[in-house]
This record gives sequence, C-alpha cells and structure tokens, in this order.
Amino acid sequence: MSRRIVLSVTAGVVVLGGAGAFALAYAGDQSPTLAHSTARYTAPDGDRAGSFSFTTDVTASSGVKSVKVLAWPANSSFAKKGLTAKDMAAVESAVCKPSGGETERCTYKVTVTRADADGSPRGQWHVAVMATAKDGDTMLDTKAADFKVG
Repeated sequence: MSRRIVLSVTAGVVVLGGAGAFALAYAGDQSPTLAHSTARYTAPDGDRAGSFSFTTDVTASSGVKSVKVLAWPANSSFAKKGLTAKDMAAVESAVCKPSGGETERCTYKVTVTRADADGSPRGQWHVAVMATAKDGDTMLDTKAADFKVG
C-alpha cells in the first residue's frame, strides 16, 4: 500500500472520528423531550369527586428540573393567542420519578369537585407541558395530550 493511501485513510478516520464526537456531544445537550403522554378525566358522580390525571415520560440529558402541566379548553383564549412559556410559569408542577437512564416518569393529579365540573367548559381540552432540564433547556408542548369534558 502506498504511503499516500495510508495517509488519506488515516486523515479520513480522524475526520470521521471528530464528526462522531461532535455528534455525540451535540446529542448530549438536547432539549427535554416527551413520550407516552396520556390524560384521563373522570367527572364527579353523585357524592364522589372526579379526577384529572396526566402522565408523561420526560427525557433530558442533564436531568429533569421541573415539569409544569396545564389543562386548557380548546375554545379558550389560548387557542386564539397561543400558549407561551410565560403563561406556564405559574402553573402547578408534576411529580417526577426516575424511570431509567435520563428519563423520568412525571405525573400530575388533581381532584375535580362538582363545582369545578359545573364551571368548566364542555368539549375538547388540551394538556400543555413545559419541561425544564437541569441545564436550563426548556421545551413547551401546548398539545401534549387531549381529553373531553362531557
């Protein structure tokens, strides 16, 4: 094999190795992602309170700092103006527990009283989620899951 071919192959391996290292470094700093998001609404029945629950898996390379959850009616002002991170700042947080690797299972649960149900718009609702990683990266999914209030 000529010396020129060996040098070309060596240079190619160094370039590809550097690109691979860059790709791995970049993949390590990805914004949080959601998977397997589900919402469940149960209306109050007689003397029994109802409930709303939302569960999602959040993956963040630096770890999960917080997950905010907001259920909102599809015919609300958010549908017209759009939901922002600023809107999510004051909403309640989900409880997150490690579920393997860089992923945490996050759950939000709330009791729905008869008064809550009677005062809520009927029809389609969406669940907005804002996940913040420990390194400060944030992602907002304004329609992570849907449910109906009948």
